[in-house]
Amino acid sequence: MKTILLVLTIIFCSKAWAKLYLDKKVKFPLDTDLYERVLDKQECQRQLKYIQQNDSLLMARFLDSGMRVPRGILKGNLVDLGNYPQCLEIHSFVKDMSIEGKFCMIKVPVNQNLQLPPPFKNFTSNFDPGALRIHTKVFENLRDYTRNMEKIRATFGGELTDFRNDESNSFSSLTFHLAMCVPKVCTTEETIAGLLFNMTAVGFEYEDDYCRLPNDKPWALVDYVAVMIFSILGLLICICTYYDVNHNILSQKDPKEANEILIAFSALKNCRQLLVIKPNPNNINCLDGIRSLAIFWVIVGHVFYIIGFIPANPIDTVNWSQSYESLWITTATLTVDTFFLLSGLLLVYITAKKLTGRELIKNLPFFYLNRLLRMFPLLAAVVLYEASFSNRVADGPLWNRFMVNNAHKCRTFWWTTLLHLQNFINPQQACVGVTWYLAIDVQLHILSPIVLYWVLGRSKASAWTALTTAVFSSLAASTIYIFLSEPLKETLNNYIYYYVNILTRAPPFFVGLVYGYMLHLWRKRRAKIHTIVHSFITSFFICLLILILYCKFKGDQVDFENNTMKSLFLSFLRPLWSLSLGWIIFACVNGYGGPINWFLSLNIWIIPARISYAMYLIHMSVMFAVYSTTLQPVYFTVGSAMFDAFGFLWLSMFVAFFLTALIDAPFAILFKKLFECMSQKKPNTNKKIEERNENGNSQTFKNETQLNR
Repeated sequence: MKTILLVLTIIFCSKAWAKLYLDKKVKFPLDTDLYERVLDKQECQRQLKYIQQNDSLLMARFLDSGMRVPRGILKGNLVDLGNYPQCLEIHSFVKDMSIEGKFCMIKVPVNQNLQLPPPFKNFTSNFDPGALRIHTKVFENLRDYTRNMEKIRATFGGELTDFRNDESNSFSSLTFHLAMCVPKVCTTEETIAGLLFNMTAVGFEYEDDYCRLPNDKPWALVDYVAVMIFSILGLLICICTYYDVNHNILSQKDPKEANEILIAFSALKNCRQLLVIKPNPNNINCLDGIRSLAIFWVIVGHVFYIIGFIPANPIDTVNWSQSYESLWITTATLTVDTFFLLSGLLLVYITAKKLTGRELIKNLPFFYLNRLLRMFPLLAAVVLYEASFSNRVADGPLWNRFMVNNAHKCRTFWWTTLLHLQNFINPQQACVGVTWYLAIDVQLHILSPIVLYWVLGRSKASAWTALTTAVFSSLAASTIYIFLSEPLKETLNNYIYYYVNILTRAPPFFVGLVYGYMLHLWRKRRAKIHTIVHSFITSFFICLLILILYCKFKGDQVDFENNTMKSLFLSFLRPLWSLSLGWIIFACVNGYGGPINWFLSLNIWIIPARISYAMYLIHMSVMFAVYSTTLQPVYFTVGSAMFDAFGFLWLSMFVAFFLTALIDAPFAILFKKLFECMSQKKPNTNKKIEERNENGNSQTFKNETQLNR
């Protein structure tokens, strides 16, 4: 009890300290002082006067790079991103002056009252502030869009930021977000007054959002650390690959005589082993298909969600998201519960074959250590990349919104991600936002021995009692919490108090424990079920899956106001999803899957399943890097979004393949050797923990985290 209280105290103290730590804005990826240092009021007036009176072409370059009315206002677009590269490329030496471009974004309230003298004779550019008015019907449609985006943002926490209604905006209404290109030494106010119009006379109001300059990404300590670590890793890979090629190809020596440590980081060997497909009777083949389809669904869903925050036609986006055509995307969040199901299922299925309850308790440190170490290398590499190199891979007008923000969170909260505490301490400021799932998964694994001790015992009655108690206790606790929780009634609290809450996400994991035990009991024989019975049960659960998708879709509608039904959906849809999918797995393993099992067991799913952990970790980084460089809001259509999704899918697979081969696989071998050294003193216990092979994929890729997320 004292230990539990100590842990809770540390978590709550860390949470309070973490908020203070973030507020200090330490290690910010951009040089914010640079934007202040370059300002010079007198020089600004000189440059503006010269531009206006002597160089119409230079003035045109500034005006053409920004400050224009957004296109597609009737479709709800309130964003114009100007021309980011053209602005920063402005560099002109004239009359002892160096005139350089600075890209800025400003926030202008919609439908503000302007005093424009007809016909606005002093209008000197292609920007007419009088055009920043929108029709009442369009305004109401945008309000619907905003409410819908708030619900989506509540799902993803602080990962995504909406232009049109962000919390930092002091204006009470919707705002235009407009790009400006100004001389480096000037403020936006000085430039508007000098090149466009008199703001005081017109009554034009706005707020500065941010500015960008060339070379405004200073090197920080984390950048040097990343260069050093990745350089050492690259050198090690080169040396080990050379040793592998020399030993096995050039010298043609016996591969069994090769030093396992020296060959561990060989890119050639690891890539080859990733691509080798061998039949293994210990595999649950259908899991590869489920895992692969789940990660594909995650990636496609994230593409649609990200585009939903930068669309050129928000009203069309809202209309589509509220239609039944979007059901397969708006319900994609159920995929995570598939991973929780697989995690619990394989935990029991694998452990029950290797250990008894007493052996598990005796070797509990190794049980935890194996879990944490196998996840650590790839996770640490991604965190280090996000904190350093991710900010330098490219640039664009939306770089601040996505990549800079992500890098800052990783420089500040890298430790909570590596310790799997981010869902408690900083859920909305998590480094690598998708790792909230890993945190809950690890936390559930830490708690699992409470149930596993009885499941791994000899008594089936004790095992079933422990499993049913765990399932119904977690379901009851989750339901009571959801119905009584006041914060959940506020949409924007959904992410913190429900989506990344271990209490509300635990039931699918415990359902997985039940199915894992069922598969263990029928490990050496098939369950005998009458054809009519299993056909009826399978059909029932397939229909239930479809019903769950429908209920999830209806519950997420903007106009769905039944709070009781919402609470019921939040409480039971995810456990029922796991229950239904778990039966399909059980049926496939016992020979009742038919065409479903054939499809899920195809060899094409094996490689995506092996690299799915890396795909899960890096796919959002790839998307953010691409969409942050876009020069205009993206016009949303289902076809174009799917085109992007397939591109991101293949790109994520390509990157994930090499991350798995060059980082995950080598460390798997090293950890295997580590556990073998530890098991020399206890050969019958520790070795069993080390030898756990998730779904029997490959001797090299024994990785529980390939359940992926």
